[in-house]
Amino acid sequence: MIIDIFMPHMRGFESIRVFHERAPAIPLIAMSGYAFSNLNSPAPDFLRMALEPGAARCLRKPFTPHALLAAINDCLAEHRPDDVASAARLG
Repeated sequence: MIIDIFMPHMRGFESIRVFHERAPAIPLIAMSGYAFSNLNSPAPDFLRMALEPGAARCLRKPFTPHALLAAINDCLAEHRPDDVASAARLG
């Protein structure tokens, strides 16, 4: 699953947490292009924060097709296909 952290009318971190609880065997890639207007202030690292509720990988937008494919391949290499198929049947 690929999810944007900041979406209209949805809470990305909550969505990540709920999805991970319901289907922990399916890897989730979080992405964000959130930019701060004040670069001098310390900003939270939202992508790093997405790992805690269950994201397997994170991508900062804009990203290249190569970076997306690398993240997907990493997730697939870490999760066995039979685990993903079993989780899909539960959903």
